[in-house]
Amino acid sequence: MADKFFYTYLIMKKLDGQIVVITGGARGIGEGICKIFCNEGAIVFIWDVLEVGQKTADKIKADGGNICFQKVDVTSQQSVDNAVEEIIKIHEKIDVLINNAGVIRDRSILKMTREEWDMVQSVNVNSLFVTTKAVLPHMKSANYGRIISASSINAFQGAFGQTNYSASKAAIVGFTHSLCREVGKYNITVNAVAPGFIKSEMTDSMPEEIIKAGIAQIPVGRIGTPEDMAHAYLFLASKEAGFVSGHTLHANGGAMPN
Repeated sequence: MADKFFYTYLIMKKLDGQIVVITGGARGIGEGICKIFCNEGAIVFIWDVLEVGQKTADKIKADGGNICFQKVDVTSQQSVDNAVEEIIKIHEKIDVLINNAGVIRDRSILKMTREEWDMVQSVNVNSLFVTTKAVLPHMKSANYGRIISASSINAFQGAFGQTNYSASKAAIVGFTHSLCREVGKYNITVNAVAPGFIKSEMTDSMPEEIIKAGIAQIPVGRIGTPEDMAHAYLFLASKEAGFVSGHTLHANGGAMPN
C-alpha cells in the first residue's frame, strides 16, 4: 500500500487538470511557461495578439501538450471578457492567470514620445487591471486561484532609456502587494516574478561583447533561459506555494538589483 502511494506521488504532476491563462504566451518567456506548464499537466490558453501564437500552440500540442491559442488584446476589456467566457463555457473555471504580456519602447526621456510612454503603460500595467477584473470573479467563486505577473530586475535598479518600462514593472510590484491583501481570504495568492538577463530574440541580435559583459554581472555565470523563468512561475502556481503571496521572486542568477 505504501509503495503504491509512493509511485502515485512520483507520477503526479504539479498542475494536473488546472486551467491556466498565459498572456503574451506566443514567444519568449511566455512560450517557455506554456511548455513547462503543459508538461506538468495544465490545460493552457495562450492569450496574444500575435498570430504566431497559433504556431506555438500547434508545436506544443504536437509534443503532447493540452493547449489552445486565443487571439486576445489584453488592453481590451471586451476582448478579454469574450475569451474568459469561452473558457468558462467549456471548463467552468480558471485556476491560474499569468500576466506575462509586455512591450518595450526604449528611448531616453527627452526623446521619448507620449505615445511611447502610454503604449508601455497600457500593455504592461493597464492590462493587469483588465485581465484580473475578468478572471477574479471565477477564482473567487471557486475559492482558489493563482495570479502571477511579470515584473523585472529593472523595476528595482532602473536602466538607461527605460523610464517607461522600469516604471511599468515597478507598478506591477505595487499591484501585487495590494491585490494579495484583497483576495487572500478567497484562497487566492498574488505574486510576481522579476527576471534578469534572459535569452530572447532581442539578445540573439546583440553583439557578443555585450552578451559577455552582461553575463559577467551574473554570479551563476550564464544568461537565463525562458525555461528558467517558467520553473519560477511553476513554483508560485503550485498548490505547495499556498502560503506565498505578495512576493516578488527575483530570478536573475544572483544579479540582485542595487
